[in-house]
Amino acid sequence: MPDTPLGVLDLVPITSGSTAAQALRNSIDLARQAERLGYARYWFAEHHLNPGVAGTSPAVVLALTAAATSTIRLGSGAVLMGHRTALSTVEEFGLIDALHPGRLDLGLGRSGGRPPADRADPPPTATPAAGGRAPGGLRIPDRFDTRQLLGSPRFALQRTLLQQPKAEAQDYDELIDDVLALLAGTYRAPDGTEAHVVPGEGADLQVWILGSSAGQSANAAGRNGLRFAANYHVSPATVLEAVEGYRAAFKPSAVLDEPYVSVSADVVVAEDDATARELAAGYAPWVRSIRSGEGAIAFPTPQEVRAHTWTDQDRALVADRVQTQFVGSPARVADQLAQLQEATAADELLITTITHDHPDRVRSYALLAQEWRRR
Repeated sequence: MPDTPLGVLDLVPITSGSTAAQALRNSIDLARQAERLGYARYWFAEHHLNPGVAGTSPAVVLALTAAATSTIRLGSGAVLMGHRTALSTVEEFGLIDALHPGRLDLGLGRSGGRPPADRADPPPTATPAAGGRAPGGLRIPDRFDTRQLLGSPRFALQRTLLQQPKAEAQDYDELIDDVLALLAGTYRAPDGTEAHVVPGEGADLQVWILGSSAGQSANAAGRNGLRFAANYHVSPATVLEAVEGYRAAFKPSAVLDEPYVSVSADVVVAEDDATARELAAGYAPWVRSIRSGEGAIAFPTPQEVRAHTWTDQDRALVADRVQTQFVGSPARVADQLAQLQEATAADELLITTITHDHPDRVRSYALLAQEWRRR
C-alpha cells in the first residue's frame, strides 16, 4: 500500500459566498501544495452549467496550473469527448505540451453530448458485493439509476448548447482511434489524406480512459492497451465491474505490457472524526443538487446545511454517495483507502476533496499525505 501513489482530482468547486475567480485561484494554490506534498498527479474535471463548479475547460485550467507548478503531472479527468473532435483535443493538449513537455495526462471521457441513437452499454454483470461489502470490507452500495438524471431539462440544454446545430457526436471508439493516430502521426482519412498536428503530433502524453462501468469506455481502454481510471466516487456500485471489464479486455500495447488502473475516492480528512464530519457536511446537499438535475450548487457551509429540511426522497437520492465518502481522521481514511486499493487492486488512487473553506481542503490533503507516507 505505501507504494500506491495518490493523485488529486479537482472539480474547481465554488463555495457559497465565493466566486469562480476565487475557486480558480484556490485550485492553482492547491496544485502547488499537492506538488509540495508529493502527490503524483493533479487532474481537472470537466462540467458544464453547474453554478457551483468552475471547471468548464480542463485544457485552459491545465495551462494556467502548468505555469504555476514544475514537477507534478497534470491532466484531465476527463475531457468529455461527446461534444469534441479528436483534432481539437490533440491540438489543445499539444499546445500545453509544447511549453511543459512530459507532464500531461490526457484523460478521455465518453459523456457529454452523447447522441440518443448511440449504442448503450451492456447490462452490468452482477457481483456478490453489490449492495454489500467487497473482499476487504469495501462498501459497494446499490446501483443508482442515472436515467432520472440524464432525462433532466438541464442535461438536454447542455447537449443543445455544446453541440453544433444538427451535429452528431462521433462514435467513441472511433474518437479514441483518431486521437491515438493523430498523436502518433499515423492518421489517414478514408481517401488516404494524411493529417499532421503541430503542435501535438509526437507529444509526450499519457493517454487515460475514464469510465464508470464495464461498458464501452473500459473496453476501449483495454483494447488499446491504455491506462484506465475507474470512478468509485461517482459510481461506487459499479467500480468492481469497471476494473474487471477493463482487465478482461486488456491487450498489451507499446504503452503498457499489463493493465494499469487508478480508482477515485471522495475524501475529507481532519485531525479527528468529528471535525472531519463537520467539514464534510455540505457534501450531501451538494450531491443532491447534482442528482436532482438542477446542477451543482455552491458548496454550502455546515451552518447552511443544518438549515436544510431533508425528505426521505432526498436521502435516498444521495445515499450511495454519502455512504461511500471517506470521512474522518487520517488513520481512519487511510484504512478505508487501503480497502479500496485492495478490493480493486488499483495501481494508483485519485483523491477528490471539497470543503467550504480552502485552508481546510489543503489541510485534508496534507494530513492524508502524511499518514500515507507513514504507512
